[in-house]
Order: sequence, then structure tokens, then C-alpha cells
Amino acid sequence: MRHFQYIDGELTAEDVPLRAIAEAVGTPAYVYSTATLERHFTVFREAFGNLPVHIAFAVKANTNRAVLATLARLGAGADTVSEGEIRRALAAGIPASGIVFAGVGKTDAELAFAVGIGVRQINVESAQELDRLSAIAAAAGREQAVCFRVNPLIGAGGHAKITTGHGASKFGVTLAEAESLYARAVTLPGVRPEGLSVHIGSQIVDFAPLEAAYRRMVETVLRLRAAGHTVRRLDLGGGLAATYRDDGTPGPDLPAYGAMVRSVVEGLDLEIELEPGRMIAANAGVLLSRAVVTKQSQERSFLVLDAAMNDLIRPALYDAFHEILPLREAPADRPVAAADIVGPVCETGDTFAEHRQMPPVEPGDLVAIMSAGAYGFTMASSYNSRLLPAEVIVNGDRWSVVRPRQTWDELFGTETLPDWL
Repeated sequence: MRHFQYIDGELTAEDVPLRAIAEAVGTPAYVYSTATLERHFTVFREAFGNLPVHIAFAVKANTNRAVLATLARLGAGADTVSEGEIRRALAAGIPASGIVFAGVGKTDAELAFAVGIGVRQINVESAQELDRLSAIAAAAGREQAVCFRVNPLIGAGGHAKITTGHGASKFGVTLAEAESLYARAVTLPGVRPEGLSVHIGSQIVDFAPLEAAYRRMVETVLRLRAAGHTVRRLDLGGGLAATYRDDGTPGPDLPAYGAMVRSVVEGLDLEIELEPGRMIAANAGVLLSRAVVTKQSQERSFLVLDAAMNDLIRPALYDAFHEILPLREAPADRPVAAADIVGPVCETGDTFAEHRQMPPVEPGDLVAIMSAGAYGFTMASSYNSRLLPAEVIVNGDRWSVVRPRQTWDELFGTETLPDWL
């Protein structure tokens, strides 16, 4: 459920007209809904009934500190993949004991930082990483909890670039390697093996690949225990889909997912780690934009917005679909026409939609690019020397700018010229 709807002909975020935000802060601007974040997190957590789970929000989906703090108040931890994301989680009020540190290429400096603050777990993805982590933790006089990320050779996801569990993936180790590394970790100083981790992709609606991967993990847990090892934790990752189309297409059946997880781990006395991102945040955010130009080529009609691929790269990167709605509701009998909705960046790929049926939008009109709360601002750039957009969060009838639009001084401020120029 998303708390963006038309009220008296105006698109609102909860009880705030989006037009009021656009006129106050300008466009492009991201707007997040507190009620949607809270609702999605709560529904996800309730799907598991009495099963004890630790839910760590995937920070890469939305790094805004206000979003993270909203989820932290509900008890969320953080799934992180860099020192920067760890620092963001801490700044949002998530304790180190709630932070998971994952990623295939952690540096020594990042590992030292994570060990130094005592993160909940580090997901190890190679033998070299295990050795480096052991040396770093031992030198610091620490013992770091670790899980081993397993590649179960089962891939799933809505696009090849977000499918991670197949044999050609850079992520994780094989099941056999995981067992060998687990046994080795028991003998190493500075590390304490706690369990296994898996993540096979994103935008998953069909639970069959997930269940198959989870059952392979359970089989490995049982083999490790049979070999005399203690296994306390199973990290099942994230990957559940968000619904991007408002056409009745069903999203993931969360009660069914929760029931599947409970059936797979029943009787194993394991701590379960879950790391949703997109399904919590995607529909909790929109990108506001203003129409700049309408034009007709020999073959197509174009609607040019002031938002661009540097603000929201998902359509250019993944051919991702986002609904695009005018802030002023069009009458039901108003004719629609096909248009390519594009941005001003000098790339043909700067396209949000092709042949999209839209009511007439004129220069100066405002639109909202929906379901932009995940992998939106967090993947934004200043390409073409465009300023990063503002970010706003809404709570009922209140709203606050939680990241002002970048200024020209900020855009150029870290650059210097060599003394010969």
C-alpha cells in the first residue's frame, strides 16, 4: 500500500499536496511517505508470526538518514555494503549490534572499522577475506561474528543485472567452500563463525527459487552441525519484489512467504536474518518533476521533464517501469495519447518511458514519477553537471526537507586547480 493518492483532484503524499512541496522546494525532488514505510515494514514483520527474526533494512535501497531513522524506530537493523552505509546507519540511530556488513570487496580499512565498532555480523565471501578479517580482528583484540555467503547456484530476479545466485555471479562461495571455510574459521583467531548467508536476486515474486535455495542452506547447516560445528544463524537475505504497476498485478504474498520460511527452518533453533530493501521503500517515494518542453519529431511525440537519468537511473539501467502521474488529476473522459517521456541529459538513454499513454501535459505542468523510493536518489549523480535533487519526508500533514537541493558551490566546492593553471 502506498499513501499517495488523489484528493480533490490533487495528488497528495499522505495529507500533503505534492504541488505545495514542488512549489516550495522546486523540482526535481524526492518525496517519501512515513506512513508507507511504517506500513510496509510492519506487514513484512507480521508475516513471520512468532518466528524470531532480525530485520535489517538494505541501506543501499535508500540511504536517506530520515528514512533509516523512521525504520530504526520500528526496530529495524541495517544491511550495509560499505563503511559509508555503516556510518549512515549509526547516524540514523541503528546500533552496531543491529548492523550486518556484506559485500564482495570489503577493504582492510572497512573491515577494521566494522570490527572496531562491533557490528552484528560480517558476511564473508572468500577465503582471502576470511584470512584478512581474522588478522585484523585479532590485532585489535576483538572476536568478530561472521557468516559465510553461499552461492547456491539458484538465480532469480526481475532482470539479469539484479540476479545474483547463479554460477557466473561474483557473489559468495560454493556450498562446499562454505563448509571448508566454516571449519577453518573455527581454528582462526579473531573470528567466530555463527552461520550462513544467501541472497539470490531481487524483484522476486515466485517463491520456488527462494525455497529451493533456503533448503540447500538448511542441508548445509545440518551437515555442519553433524561435523560438530555450532551454527546459530541463517541469513536469508532479501529480494522480494515491489509492485511498480498499478494495474492489479499482485505483489509478493507475504503471509505465504512467511509460512514458507517457517516451514523451512522449523525445529532448527536458528536466528533468522532478513534483509528487505526495495519492497519496504520503493512505493514509499516519488520523484517530482516539471514538464519543460513538448515536441514532435517525424515519428514520435516527446514530453521533456526537468528530471533526468542522473536523478533516477533505473529506467535507463534496467528498462525499469515507473508510473508517471500528473499532479492534477485528469478527467476520466480526457483523451490520452502516446508520448516518450524523457529528460534533458544528452543521452538517448535518458528516457523514463516510451509510447506511454498520458493525458495532455503542457510545459510547466507537474508530474510524479511513482515508486521511486528505492534505488532512486541513492543512485543519483551530477552527470551533465546537474545538481542533485532535494529530498523531503512527509508525516501526516507535516513535511520536512531532509536533504536540500545541492548548490553550485557544493557541486564545484571540492574541485581544485593545479598550480600551473
